[in-house]
Amino acid sequence: MQWLAVPLAIPVVVALLYAESPWPYLVTIAVTLGVGKALARFQREHIRDREAFLTVSLAWLTIAVVGAMPLYIEGTGVFASPVNALFEGMSGITTTGATVIRDFDAHSQALLMWRQVLQWLGGLGVLLLATAVLSRLSVAGAQLMETEARTENVTKLTPGIEQTARILGLLYLGLTAGAALILAALGASGLAPGMTLFDAVAHAFTAIATAGFSPRAESIGAFSPAVQWAVTLFMIVGATNFVLLYALLRGDTHRLRNSEEFRFYLGILAVGSMLVGGLLVLDQGVTGGVGDTVRHAVFQVAAIVTTTGFASTDFNTWSAGAKNVLFVMMFIGGMAGSTTCSIKTLRWLVVTKSFWRDLNVAAHPRSIRPVRLSNEAISEDTVRDVYAYTLVAMVFFVIGTVLLVVDGERSGAPITEFEALSAAASMFFNIGPAFGQAGPYGTYEGFARSSKVLMILLMWVGRIEIVPVLVMLTPTFWTR
Repeated sequence: MQWLAVPLAIPVVVALLYAESPWPYLVTIAVTLGVGKALARFQREHIRDREAFLTVSLAWLTIAVVGAMPLYIEGTGVFASPVNALFEGMSGITTTGATVIRDFDAHSQALLMWRQVLQWLGGLGVLLLATAVLSRLSVAGAQLMETEARTENVTKLTPGIEQTARILGLLYLGLTAGAALILAALGASGLAPGMTLFDAVAHAFTAIATAGFSPRAESIGAFSPAVQWAVTLFMIVGATNFVLLYALLRGDTHRLRNSEEFRFYLGILAVGSMLVGGLLVLDQGVTGGVGDTVRHAVFQVAAIVTTTGFASTDFNTWSAGAKNVLFVMMFIGGMAGSTTCSIKTLRWLVVTKSFWRDLNVAAHPRSIRPVRLSNEAISEDTVRDVYAYTLVAMVFFVIGTVLLVVDGERSGAPITEFEALSAAASMFFNIGPAFGQAGPYGTYEGFARSSKVLMILLMWVGRIEIVPVLVMLTPTFWTR
């Protein structure tokens, strides 16, 4: 809470540069410092796993509230509603990228930049959460990630979470700075008309974080093809296991080349792009030639698989086939140990290998065939955990879909079944855009207030990978 005052200084500077009021951010700084110092009085040096689950869950919720405060204090447009402000704050810190903004020009540059900063913090937070904190709690596929990444001290709390945070934080910062420099250079060279320094920094924040917020109503579609190809690369890198990226920077190319998950991840991107591109060519869904079709297909598949949610075009207008392929891609996610969301390719790889193993064992009952990742056998307990998480995630998605449909009818704002399916998937798997009114150039503002509250809960539970919240709901959690 206390450290949130540091990133809140960024919109203060932007407000002063653009002659806007910095008071919404100064007030929020005072509140988060005051509450943080009060909470620090109860701090303990060592906490048990039970307190760790509680901390993980409540920290994400609290930061979303802090992120929403300056939006509500400024109170411009849709943010006069506290529910809308909290929706945007939760969407920001969970790197979902869904928005309720209708008119971007109605909001200050400081507010637009704060949204980008909030998502950048969310990407860094989940990176540390997955690779450092949850590895201790045996959550989020940490055991699988350690096997696949061949690491002994980056994904664990030893020799210390401070060292882990420093390594990953510097890598994350370096990638963000590199993305900002490339985008700024494209703008300065004339290859990206309209790409200002503000836009370059803003989109670098959310591209590496695989988040999806943009200060432009047209998202990345507001810029040239050169920018769209560059952002595609940034999204793919942001959704790659940061432990493997760290090894690559140290000159160790062996881990990346031999990572089954990395090859599986790239294969999904390639197959998905070919499917969408082929359907668009057959249906003539994109004007401008084959080059534009390929670019939009690759960009949108990368944006959905990596859960970034940027848009290079309004894919709401595409054919039913192409849209359904994108819908399926919402359930994939990037690599474990990255800033991405959804189920993640590592779990799908284990599910695929386990299912194939079961088919072979059915044909040869006496055979013993362990599931292997990069030639390393993984335990059956881990395989069961992966199946359990995948099943629970799908159950949450189905329940969310039903509740959105029912609530839409109850509140007098009905939505179609496909809109509900895509919105529930987008919220729970932290994608951002959906289809229909919540499409890439649409907004979630038109949903009923109660539906938006449900979406806030879905984003929260999905981002911290379900388990910490479910653990808190068990009666034994609250007993000694």
